[in-house]
Amino acid sequence: MTTRTPARPLLLVLTAIVSVQFGGALAATLVPEIGAGGSVTLRLVFATAILWAIARPRVRGHRRAAWLTVLGFGAALGLMNLAFYSSLAHLPIGVAVTVEFLGPLALATALSRRLRDLAAVVAAAVGVVLISEALDTPFADVEWTGLGLAALAGACWAAYILASGRAGREFPKLEGLALAMAVALVVTLPFGVTSLPDWTGESVAKGLGIAVLSSVLPYSLELAALRTLSPRVFGILLSLEPAAAALAGLVVLGQRLGHLQLLGMALVVLASALVMGAGQRRAGQGDERPDPALSGG
Repeated sequence: MTTRTPARPLLLVLTAIVSVQFGGALAATLVPEIGAGGSVTLRLVFATAILWAIARPRVRGHRRAAWLTVLGFGAALGLMNLAFYSSLAHLPIGVAVTVEFLGPLALATALSRRLRDLAAVVAAAVGVVLISEALDTPFADVEWTGLGLAALAGACWAAYILASGRAGREFPKLEGLALAMAVALVVTLPFGVTSLPDWTGESVAKGLGIAVLSSVLPYSLELAALRTLSPRVFGILLSLEPAAAALAGLVVLGQRLGHLQLLGMALVVLASALVMGAGQRRAGQGDERPDPALSGG
């Protein structure tokens, strides 16, 4: 007899996914105004302040290994956001998120070493090729720059996932994430401080909205959902992020994807569901919960 997954945690995770991607779409409107560095800095200023107010992390009393973990966690977080926001200046958000998703997908496959998962990654790679070939000017430098930045964001996302797991073991509750947010802010500040003269009341308001939509709200919703949601279902739901990004791009930015791009995205979503769902199921067999900080972008 199979047990049905309650609807409430499913709704919470789906809301979190949509929130992250609409936050990314809002960021895409901010990047042309103050640049990727400025956008990331604004987001991290607000996200760090809110998380520190909630978590109130202890600065003293931690081991050297714990601080090294936080430094790596924060560096990966900052560079991931900087590379992703930079890619939004060159690519539709749905395409950027799809390419970025190859990072955690490759990580899950490397940890799995199963032939089926390797085949899924090959299918995802075919999907990315379809997406790149379907761009208006597939061989233009600007498009390859965007694809490279999105791929770099994906690599940082994979590093972020590994560091996030270690931080979760070293620090209670949200303390590790709050400390890592502060590190990420320090890492990205040199790229954003030059945009300070361009900041307006509207851009600051957008930065606050991005921080809430992309960091605070989704993390809180996922924490609540994971009290009852199985790791396998959580992993599968996360695979819907590229589709949610395409929806956000259409609604907020008016970005329409062609048939080949949608087909490529579907291949990546399917491959991610197969690999990440199976990986989270194996993690759940050890009575562990997946880290809700796996939402990227």
